Order: sequence, then C-alpha cells, then structure tokens
Amino acid sequence: MSSDFILETRDLTKAFKGFVAVDKVNLQVRRGDIHALIGPNGAGKTTVFNLLTKFLTPTQGAIHFNGQDITHEKAAQIARRGVVRSFQISAVFPHLTVLENVRIALQRKLGTSFHFWRSEKSLSVLDGRAMELLEAVDLQAFADSVTVELPYGRKRALEIATTLAVEPELMLLDEPTQGMGHEDVGRVADLIKRVSANRTILMVEHNLSVVSHICDRITVLQRGTVLAEGPYEQVSADPRVLEAYMGTGHG
Repeated sequence: MSSDFILETRDLTKAFKGFVAVDKVNLQVRRGDIHALIGPNGAGKTTVFNLLTKFLTPTQGAIHFNGQDITHEKAAQIARRGVVRSFQISAVFPHLTVLENVRIALQRKLGTSFHFWRSEKSLSVLDGRAMELLEAVDLQAFADSVTVELPYGRKRALEIATTLAVEPELMLLDEPTQGMGHEDVGRVADLIKRVSANRTILMVEHNLSVVSHICDRITVLQRGTVLAEGPYEQVSADPRVLEAYMGTGHG
C-alpha cells in the first residue's frame, strides 16, 4: 500500500442478479491529483462512485482510503473521513440565499447543522468563512441572491462551495458539467482546477475537452472493467480507447 495513493480499490466488483456492472476494478488515485473516470454509457462509472460512497455494497473486493480498509464502513463514516460526494449529498436549499446555503454547510462541520432556531447573531461568526468560500467559486457577488434564481452553472458552483465547506480531503464530482452551455462548462472546469489545491478530486465526466484540460490522470472503463489508465495524451492515443470511447460520438 503506497502512501502516494489516497484511494485504492482492489478487484472491486458489483454484480446485480448475474449482471456484472463492475468487474475487478483496480483503481489508484494519487494524492493531490484530479483523476477522471471516463467511458461510454453503461461502462460502470456511476456504479464505481456508488460503491466508493456506500450507496452500494461491493459483491467482492476492497476499498482503501489513506491506507485504511473502508470496504465495510457506512456512508456517514466515509464522509467523516473526508470522502465527500458533491451534487448528490450537497443538495442546496432553493429558497435560502447563496450565503445562507454555505453557512448551513459550515454549521454541519460545527455539529450544529439543525440549529435553525439559533439567533442570526450566533451564526454571523460563520459569515467570514462563508464569503471566503463564495469567493473561491466566484459567487461573492451573488451572496444575497435567492438560490432558486441562480443560473444553472452558478448553482453547480454553489454546490461545490457547500461541499468545500465540509473540508473534504477527497472530493467526488459526478458529471459536474452535465447539461451546461459552453460558457458555464469553461467556468466550472476552471473552478474545479482552482479548488483542487490541497485536495484530491475524482470525477466522472463525459466532456473530453474538460478532461484533457484539467485532469492529471484518467481511467477508462468499458463494460465494467478498466480498459486503460494514464495521462490524457497516452489514453487518448490508445487504439482500444479510440474504438471503445471516441468512436461512440461522445464529445
């Protein structure tokens, strides 16, 4: 077990009634990297994410985080260790302001997340940190906006801010640019690069231009198995990848 790797899976497997969705996947995520999981639809990317965050239990295999076997831990234990999945766990409250959303996420870290009855004054101590997080994702100008009124790409940025509030060591991003226009894609990709300082990011992403610009390492899945792994230049030149993935018309 190398300390260079923050996350490792060994023969990670998930079968559903005879169908093997993930088949002996050995994943090594290097500390400090932005690491992408790519592959055609049905390749097993989301199933791998669900296994890592305990939405699903592996049929066999092991998951190690920071050298500790976390295979049989529950979702809440994994989150406390610092493995946090954005865009699913960190749903935002649409009728609160942008600042209030980040403040609630900060309360979670303090252990006071459900103290909604606490006075405004007692929570204002969190405002400084909340504004720092909003600045990190370029949302400071939207602090007083009601979240439901934000454009789609800005909502995604807010979800990243609320995830950052719980200080993840490993941040899992599930298709962070899905459904975005070109301008939002570029902004969110830059944002991911910016917030990757001092943490590790594992992301499922379909947009290959995003992957090529910000990812240090890429794992390509096909039919639940690892087809190729390495830097984008190497992976994108692999004939098997070109046939399996690039040839499917994904952009």
